[in-house]
Amino acid sequence: MNILLIEDNLNIIKGLKYSFDINNYNLIYITNIKDTLNYLKENKLIDLIIIDITLPDGNGFDLYENYLKKLNIPTIFLTAKDDEDDIVKGLNIGGEDYITKPFSTKELLARINKILIRNKKNSIINIKDIKFDIDKMIVYKNNNIIDLTSLELKILHLLFLNINKTVSRLVILDKIWEITGNDVDDHTVTVYLNRIREKIGNDIIHTVKGIGYRIDEE
Repeated sequence: MNILLIEDNLNIIKGLKYSFDINNYNLIYITNIKDTLNYLKENKLIDLIIIDITLPDGNGFDLYENYLKKLNIPTIFLTAKDDEDDIVKGLNIGGEDYITKPFSTKELLARINKILIRNKKNSIINIKDIKFDIDKMIVYKNNNIIDLTSLELKILHLLFLNINKTVSRLVILDKIWEITGNDVDDHTVTVYLNRIREKIGNDIIHTVKGIGYRIDEE
C-alpha cells in the first residue's frame, strides 16, 4: 500500500515514517510542490495522499485542485489550521478527510484504514473457501458464518486488510492492546492466531518465522 505524504515538517515525516512502516504502509514523503509534480509524472501507483495545506512553495489546496484531483486518489488534508472555512473548503473541493496538527498517529491510521476500505471496489474478500465481508464484518466458510469473538474478528480483519503483506507480531500485539487495554505478551499472539486458525479450519494464514503472519491471494 503506497501512501504519498506531502509535508515539510521533518519531525512529522520521521514520526509517520516509523509508524507507517510497522503498519505495513509504504510511505513516500516529499517536502514541496515542485518535487511532488516531478515525482507524479513518473509514479502513478499511489493509493492515498496526505497533503499539508501550507507548503514552502505554495498552497496544498491549489496543488490538489490544479493537479492532484484529476488523479482520483483519496486525499487527506493535514494542517495546523483549524479554521472552519478551511475544513469546509478541503471537503468541498474533494478531500476525503481533514485532520489538524497536533494529531494522534493512531487516529490518522484509523482514518486511512476507513478511507481505503471505503474506496475498495469490492468489500468482500475471498481467499479459498473463506469469505470476509468487510462492510458487515462477517466471515464465512463455504457460505456458513464462522463464530469469531470480537477480538478474533478484528485480528483476522487486520490480516485481510494486508493481503500479500506480512503483519508483524508487534502490530498484532498493538491491536490487541488497543482493543482490550490489557497487558499482553508475545505468547498472546500465538494463542489468538491458533484459535482463529482452528475456527476457520484451513491454511490461509501463513507464519513468517520470527516476523509475523500473512494471508496471500491464491
